[in-house]
Amino acid sequence: MASKMTLRMQLLALQALIVFLVTLATGIIAGAFQENALRESYKDRMQAVAQSVAQLPTVLDAFDDEDPSATIQPVAEVIRKASDLAYIVVANAEGIRYSHPHPDLIGEPVSTDPSIPLSGKIYVGTQTGTLGPSWRVKVPIRADDGEVIGTVSVGILEEDLSADFLGGLAWLISAMLAAAVLGVFGSAWVTSVIRRRIYRLEPHQIAALVKNQETTLHRLSEGVVSVNGAGRITLANDAAARFLGRDAEELDGADAAEMLGDELYTVLREGEATGRPVIVGSHVLVARSTGGEVDGAGVEATLLLRDHTELHDVVRRVEAADAIIAFRQRFGLPKGLSAETLDRVAGALGSRVDASASEIGEALQISRVSARRYLEHLASSGRAVRALDYSTKGRPSTRYRTIENN
Repeated sequence: MASKMTLRMQLLALQALIVFLVTLATGIIAGAFQENALRESYKDRMQAVAQSVAQLPTVLDAFDDEDPSATIQPVAEVIRKASDLAYIVVANAEGIRYSHPHPDLIGEPVSTDPSIPLSGKIYVGTQTGTLGPSWRVKVPIRADDGEVIGTVSVGILEEDLSADFLGGLAWLISAMLAAAVLGVFGSAWVTSVIRRRIYRLEPHQIAALVKNQETTLHRLSEGVVSVNGAGRITLANDAAARFLGRDAEELDGADAAEMLGDELYTVLREGEATGRPVIVGSHVLVARSTGGEVDGAGVEATLLLRDHTELHDVVRRVEAADAIIAFRQRFGLPKGLSAETLDRVAGALGSRVDASASEIGEALQISRVSARRYLEHLASSGRAVRALDYSTKGRPSTRYRTIENN
């Protein structure tokens, strides 16, 4: 199902999930801190109340009375109600209660172990007593000589503590919900920005574009090298790597000045729209660049390299052939004539006063056309002259004689 979701919905769902998880984790941590702070607050209050009761002269003097509870119980209840606590229990060294929220339990042993406060130490923790589980503080009561003569136990029920925590949790939940809503709206905005940046394309469309670009780029016969403003190569296709005699992986991220060489790097830096021929190894390249400098600093640029090696070789061969033909036309024999046959024709013509092409051909056993070509060459090169013979019937024939026979 997820694969059929649009990119917008996927991004929104993922970001909303992240916002929810982060908000939930933050709420849990904040709740834990809040509960700990609440317990610490109650602990400080209970400890202050317990120590105040343990040091009250009225309470200390009552320990010597025949009925200590008659004095201690009213005082403890007044302080308990004023402090908004669950109980204040004063007990003697044997653990017999002198005060309790339930008066019928006065005179009975305490329900929890009093050994820690009777040893002179302060106890803080959760214990289950006659009223149920409670968060409590126990402190020793000392006589004037420092002897522990009893204990004061002050506490608040765990259910009351939880109620206070849940009551204060409402603002935290409200803040979490507000943060979640803002996060979802923020995620929707971020999703919209991302979609605009990628031209509202879906993942499969982006993948297809990248694949096609990679395929096209690396199948190009033209080399492509892209360089960022820091002078590092960010892209190089296979053709460029081949022209430079390096691997494409080696070029990726490398320093452009080092990999391209002076001439190509100059073209890249200065920019060249029409193309500049550059020889790189055995390749004759025409380099073009979109580069340039802004205030002396390099800018992102792309270098295009086209291999003209084969064309250059063809031009060189054509120029060489043209030169040979021109040389032959000026200083040697035209194409199709041989020096040996030319000497034979010149010799046959020199042995006669004059002769026609047919006569020379018959004498040398060559065709009349071939004989005419050699005779025309001798005439054009100044070694023989031609003349028209009008003594024949019909069209006049051409006869040739050597210069020496003139």
